[in-house]
Amino acid sequence: MALTGRAALVAALGVVVVLLAPRPGLALVGFCLLLAAVILLDLALAGAVRPLRFHRSGDSLVRLGQPAVVELVVENPGRRRVRGVARDAWPPSAGATPRVLHLDVPAGERRRLVVTLNPTRRGDRRSVAVTVRSIGPLGLAARQGGHHSPWSVRVLPPFLSRKHLPSRLARLRELEGQHPALVRGQGTEFDSLREYVVGDDVRSIDWRATARRNDVVVRTWRPERDRRVLIVLDTGRTSAGRVGDAPIPLAGATANGGGLLVRPDPRPAPGWPRLDWSMDAALLLAALAAKAGDQVDFLAYDRAVRAWVAGASRTELLSVMVNAMAPIEAELVEADSQGMVAAILSRAKRRCLVVLLTDLNGAALDEGLMPVLPQLSSRHLVLVAGVSDPRVAAMAARRSTAEEAYDAAAAEHNRLERRRITARLRRHGVEVVDAPPEEIAPALADAYLALKAAGRL
Repeated sequence: MALTGRAALVAALGVVVVLLAPRPGLALVGFCLLLAAVILLDLALAGAVRPLRFHRSGDSLVRLGQPAVVELVVENPGRRRVRGVARDAWPPSAGATPRVLHLDVPAGERRRLVVTLNPTRRGDRRSVAVTVRSIGPLGLAARQGGHHSPWSVRVLPPFLSRKHLPSRLARLRELEGQHPALVRGQGTEFDSLREYVVGDDVRSIDWRATARRNDVVVRTWRPERDRRVLIVLDTGRTSAGRVGDAPIPLAGATANGGGLLVRPDPRPAPGWPRLDWSMDAALLLAALAAKAGDQVDFLAYDRAVRAWVAGASRTELLSVMVNAMAPIEAELVEADSQGMVAAILSRAKRRCLVVLLTDLNGAALDEGLMPVLPQLSSRHLVLVAGVSDPRVAAMAARRSTAEEAYDAAAAEHNRLERRRITARLRRHGVEVVDAPPEEIAPALADAYLALKAAGRL
């Protein structure tokens, strides 16, 4: 049961009548009894809420930054008309609008209500409950009840780096010989026959072709195309830090530590977590490698396997990966590097390119990855990619005041530490990509293409 504002207004008018009555005490008692009787009558005449039935339909998948439409059908099997309001409750990060839905369902009929979601975070957004308030014909009281009508919308990563794919595919076609430029390297994929020149490996001589000609003929090879690329996403605590600017602005709202909209604020929204930038880079690399004919697998790990994608076809790879990435959140624990390397080695039996997306944090890598890195790099070609914080470069450039000078010194120390850890990784034979948030995806794609051009992949 709920009382409306009209009931409060009637009660206020009754107070004036009581004050003007010759016997206020009796008038007050009589008015209260009359008001209670009218409220009970209005409540009895209101449409029943409990028998209502709810059915849902609409979008179940949506990319972050795009709206999703969910339809809610309300069926009234009762004998009285249900007139009032309904509230379809979703988590704040779902961005459901409108918050209150006007409801008017005659007996034996149904009505369709539409809720638009504008999610501000990845993951599964589930409806909590539907609360209906059925107002009586006098508008003084209402019946109220909640119903459970489950529906889930999975918010996928937006893949903003898709805009860099056409230019990288053009470079890939040049490497593959579809353009005049052709790069050959050591491999096992046959390319063509040519005449022998001094310095050629005698093991490349094609004796059958030589027997048919007057000259010695050798085989040329191009780098293997159907290689395996294993993309590993570090979901430990270092991936939770927010860097850069939010690529999808939250208009008229701000976000707290968990990314939920809490209040209007003219200040810019904080950037994405490193995890989301790494996911965007992983999607661009996966799309490029699939076009190159490589087999792409995906692993997300911190202290346990959070996602594993293997054996997906080239046409379904991106769809499977974004679905696997959507519910992943950064875990506020230190990543288990030894367990991560063990998980990689158990899944990659043959030599392949292992792309590890993590933070180039000196302290974390010194204690975690560095001791076990030789075990991984001895069996696979390893590429480590990290998202740098552009605010550090900005702090290093500002030295007008004493406070800014101290900040600049701290920023320079951080940059030197990243250079140190990068140099150590390269001494272990590991390729390194260290780039700001907006540049990490194309930089990683360029590093992959450089390995292709050099015949290392």
